[in-house]
Amino acid sequence: MNIPRCSGIILHPTSLPGPYGVGVLGRAAYAWVDFLQESRQTIWQVLPLGPTGYGDSPYQSFSTFAGNPYLICLETLVEQGLLDAAELTGTPAFSDERVNFGLLYEWKLPLLFRAAAAFARADKPAEQSEFQTFCAESAAWLKDYSLFMALKDAHNGAAWNGWEMPLRSRDANALAEARTEHATRIHAYRFIQWLFFRQWRALKEYANQREICIVGDIPIYVALDSADAWSHPEQFFFDAEYQPTVVAGVPPDYFSATGQLWGNPIYRWAQMAERGFPWWIDRIQAALGLYDIVRIDHFRGFAGYWEVPAGETTAINGRWVAGPGSRLFEVIQAQLGELPIIAEDLGEITPDVIDLRDRFHLPGMKILQFAFASDAADKFLPHNYTPNFIVYTGTHDNDTSRGWYRNSSAERERDHLRRYFRTDGGEVAWTLLEGALRSVAQVAVVPLQDVLNLDTEARMNLPGTSGGNWQWRLQEGQIDPFTTARLREATILFGRDPKTYEGKEPEAGGQ
Repeated sequence: MNIPRCSGIILHPTSLPGPYGVGVLGRAAYAWVDFLQESRQTIWQVLPLGPTGYGDSPYQSFSTFAGNPYLICLETLVEQGLLDAAELTGTPAFSDERVNFGLLYEWKLPLLFRAAAAFARADKPAEQSEFQTFCAESAAWLKDYSLFMALKDAHNGAAWNGWEMPLRSRDANALAEARTEHATRIHAYRFIQWLFFRQWRALKEYANQREICIVGDIPIYVALDSADAWSHPEQFFFDAEYQPTVVAGVPPDYFSATGQLWGNPIYRWAQMAERGFPWWIDRIQAALGLYDIVRIDHFRGFAGYWEVPAGETTAINGRWVAGPGSRLFEVIQAQLGELPIIAEDLGEITPDVIDLRDRFHLPGMKILQFAFASDAADKFLPHNYTPNFIVYTGTHDNDTSRGWYRNSSAERERDHLRRYFRTDGGEVAWTLLEGALRSVAQVAVVPLQDVLNLDTEARMNLPGTSGGNWQWRLQEGQIDPFTTARLREATILFGRDPKTYEGKEPEAGGQ
């Protein structure tokens, strides 16, 4: 993937500031893009944008194709006449610091359903035509997703593999009856998706016009309780009752002594290969409609994945199984051309993972927080990098750099870091940030929490835990002019403003 030397920031849109409990695709999002431009950043990396369920994880979505209703800007709907301004008064006591997803579910979704009902009655021929076009163009996934969500509501949120068998098994007569019975709810879910994509595409266009590239994220797996699993059960290891026989996870590692038991259903890769991987082609194509570059989480699972028998309480008793390997990417490349994909190649990496990554010239990842546990040969230390990598101080799964240094790292690591960077550790987040920018890695990406030098309370996710994650929010005014100027200066100083190389090749760090 050919990309100029540059840098950017990870910030999930739910973390943006705003008055209604969660970041949305409204004024604060456009102001965020303006900040990226002003500070000379050319990458905005987000987490998966799909609708979230129990646990609120963007990596366990109800659909790999759909968008998150919580991100829809209600104020924009008022401006467009789809909601009355009075409906936004008397809001719950939302926190400015943390997202309360439960409260959002109770307050925001009913407003969106109300807007859907109003839209169905409205005399808006241009918008109605646009909506119908969206439904037709998205029918391959939207038809199943909207029915799936309507049926979940009818079953009080129960997972699909606990529904009555005719619906669980997608009996044609049962589905036809359900579409008639739940037609109003189905229309509402389609309308909500239209709103999301309308607002996201406008924001993405605004970013792209300012030469900011959106890096998106898709998990290798889909959630068990998802429209994807329900509508394509033949692609997963399910028994006759549609219960998984094996589930996904990772073995014991840096994050957990018992591994991570994700619980996602595992693909029947052989059957997918026989059919030419059409679902994967559709998935990557859809992702490239949302983003400019796609990071695939847990890339190593394409070479080999950790399979755990269903019913286990930890991921310890699993086994490695061969994945689809290069065959999948050959098919995707033949269908879609050059692959603007970042390979999340962290964890237990074996030579076959590296071979797969390098065969398709996919950039891998380097994490600076991982660099100080061994010696000078550590692959995460900047002097061992080659250009075709994305370097991060940390990701959404790490503690903030300040929090890591103060609370999570061993004294040996802290000592190594201080000696390596010739620092006293007094401002470790910026030490790592500048180390990332200074490196030869073609792209450097930093969580906003590190730009702001925030402590552990700003951490986004703690792997292996199910509560209290994904909630951190940026405060209004927290990004001050000094921080903006400091980041801009460092970006220019270390040659990560692409304008530095306009019309000439960089002397170091180029492709």
